Amino acid sequence: MSDETVERIISPKEEGEDNSLDLTLRPRTLVDFIGQPKIKAGLDITIKAAKNRQEPIEHVLLYGAPGLGKTTLAHLIAREMGANIRTTTGPTIEKSGDLAAILSNLEEGDVLFIDEIHRLNKTIEEILYPAMEDYVLDIIIGKGPSAKTVRIDLPRFTLIGATTKVSLLSAPLRDRFGHHHHLNFYETDDVEKIVERSARILGVEIDTESKKAIASRARRTPRIANRLLKRVRDYSAVKSDGSLNANTCQEAFSMLEIDELGLDWVDRKILETIIDKFNGGPVGLNTIAASIGEDMATVEDVYEPFLLQLGFLDRSPRGRIATPLAYKHLNKENKKLF
Repeated sequence: MSDETVERIISPKEEGEDNSLDLTLRPRTLVDFIGQPKIKAGLDITIKAAKNRQEPIEHVLLYGAPGLGKTTLAHLIAREMGANIRTTTGPTIEKSGDLAAILSNLEEGDVLFIDEIHRLNKTIEEILYPAMEDYVLDIIIGKGPSAKTVRIDLPRFTLIGATTKVSLLSAPLRDRFGHHHHLNFYETDDVEKIVERSARILGVEIDTESKKAIASRARRTPRIANRLLKRVRDYSAVKSDGSLNANTCQEAFSMLEIDELGLDWVDRKILETIIDKFNGGPVGLNTIAASIGEDMATVEDVYEPFLLQLGFLDRSPRGRIATPLAYKHLNKENKKLF
């Protein structure tokens, strides 16, 4: 993968710079969480009912695209329940002993948050099943004929799993979650509210036009909106008086090569390659990847989804096709009949 992909400003995946920014801007209560109204309403009822019964809430599965707030919601659930949260990721739990150590150190009512839970291996999953259902941990001691199973009781805890690829979760694991919540892309109005709230926390003066300019480029994703706000703030601090207005935003986004729909130079290069070099398509994915100097997986997983979401690309059995919307956005003459 190229350096441009790794450092891509409008990538929804978490980058190194996002860690401290996410902690600073993360909502402290469910009320402060903007967007996802159906999920908020469902969680509010679930949490209040569990607190009235004085028991942990059922296990929760959060799934959706990167950057939509799965980790934030996990921390909010723990905070609303007054519980401690232990966080880990699927790839870091390599051995059964790793999971056993984590589970045995939990206390009554604790929340265990596993990000990228679809990447747990099958052996770990099988140990997790009785822990989730019966709150017990079965450990095998010894090998061969002398091996024996020891059962350890666990405190009642809540497992919150997060994944961007729910289809990769095994059915037995998926079925053991009592609550399934799918995070959708945000409405533009909600993204504007997130930008306004983040600017207030960061102490940045921002006008209405600037909020709209950032929100329109954020790909309906809070993480990208906050990252763009930070970049525009830095630009204004160096080039202007630190406050954000329409002119400052436009200059910053011109420098970053991000247009009004959130497309960067790589997105436009993909579309221009299909239109200019291959007459709008259809053209194979491997040919596109070779033409722009990327690998096929990166084009398919990183760049294509948003172009498809905007309706700028069509997939066909013969390859990718640029749509009339793509021609219009790039101000290209469309000589083909669709």
